[in-house]
Amino acid sequence: MKRYLITGASRGIGRAIAEKLSADDAVLLLHGRDTVALAETRKAIEPRCAKVILLVHDLAKTSGVADLIAEAGKEPINLLVNNAGIAVVKPFTEITAIEWEQTVGVNITAPFMLTQHFASRMPPGSSVVNVLSVAAKTGFPNWSAYCMSKFALEGFSQSVRDELRDRKIRVINVYPAATDTDIWSQVEGKWPRDKMMSVTQVADAVAFALERPTETLVENITLSSLSGNL
Repeated sequence: MKRYLITGASRGIGRAIAEKLSADDAVLLLHGRDTVALAETRKAIEPRCAKVILLVHDLAKTSGVADLIAEAGKEPINLLVNNAGIAVVKPFTEITAIEWEQTVGVNITAPFMLTQHFASRMPPGSSVVNVLSVAAKTGFPNWSAYCMSKFALEGFSQSVRDELRDRKIRVINVYPAATDTDIWSQVEGKWPRDKMMSVTQVADAVAFALERPTETLVENITLSSLSGNL
């Protein structure tokens, strides 16, 4: 039985990945903070999975990450998807210390702690997927905290990829352009969501990389819309 851990699975890209990877021989450990939305994800995939386990923890706090690790149990996992993230969108002069710390906690510290813990227990042929962003390669005005966190995770994952090669564990980075998720409902301004990537397109790309033979590593997947990065 395979065990997959997906963070930020209550909606958006995380839910789409969970739906794409659901299978009779898979136990899905799904993390989220919104218990209602996370339950909806479970309802959508449970008929197609061996088992679904919900992990409700705040990854902005190291104690929340530690609690998630403890609840996930000692059995090894075959896939870790670092998808959970937050975006503070405002001029850098207006970012508060709390907003900065939350961004660092969810977008950098949590993936670090989860990868450090679970990768050491992964069998050969396992994978770590980091859902990054085009913001891991390009800075955008008013997105400084978000870009900073994605640039940091990019450097971390590049290093970890080489450290895990000899153990036959793949580290796959995905860089979607603007994707139509609920995050845009929390960002001021008018955004052309009808021109954005869909969460299904991102999930399809993740599934494609994971379906390659275990000796094949799709290191980076950049997904963009013909409309540009928006």
